[in-house]
Amino acid sequence: MANPYNTQPAPQWQPAPPSVSRPAPKWARKRYVLPALALALFLGVGIGSGGGDQNKTATDAKPAAAKPQPTVTVTTTATATATPEPEPAPTVTATRTVKVTRTVTAQAEADPGSGSDQGSDSVSYANCSEARAAGAAPIHRGEPGYASHLDRDNDGVACDS
Repeated sequence: MANPYNTQPAPQWQPAPPSVSRPAPKWARKRYVLPALALALFLGVGIGSGGGDQNKTATDAKPAAAKPQPTVTVTTTATATATPEPEPAPTVTATRTVKVTRTVTAQAEADPGSGSDQGSDSVSYANCSEARAAGAAPIHRGEPGYASHLDRDNDGVACDS
C-alpha cells in the first residue's frame, strides 16, 4: 500500500553502540573503599568498648576487693669447692734432621725387543713426599713416575711446590 500522506517513514530506533568499558581509575576505587573501611573500624571500636553484659545492676557494678594471697618463696644457695685441675704432662717432640748428600735417579732399561717403553710405568709414587724423598720431584708429564693425582693444578708438572 502506498503512503497516503506522501511522507517518508519514521526512522527505526536503534540502540546506541556499546561503549568500550574501561576499568575505573585507582582513585575512583579508593573513593568508596577507604571510607567503608574507616566506618567499619569505628563501628568495631564502638562495639568493643560497649561494655559487655548490659543486664548488670548498680550493686553488681562494684569491683571486688582484692584479697591477699599467700605466696611461697624458696631460696637455695649452693657452694662448690673448686678443685685444681692437674696440669698435663709436657709434650716431647723428637726431631731428626737428615742431610741428603747425593741424589740418585733410577731409570729402567727398555727391553730392546718390545718396541715400546715399558719401564716408564714401573715407577710410581703414592704422594709428593715420597717423590721428593726419592729425589724425583718435580716430575713433568711424560716422565717416569708422573701421575695425575700428583699434579694438583693440572699444569703438567707434578710435585712442583
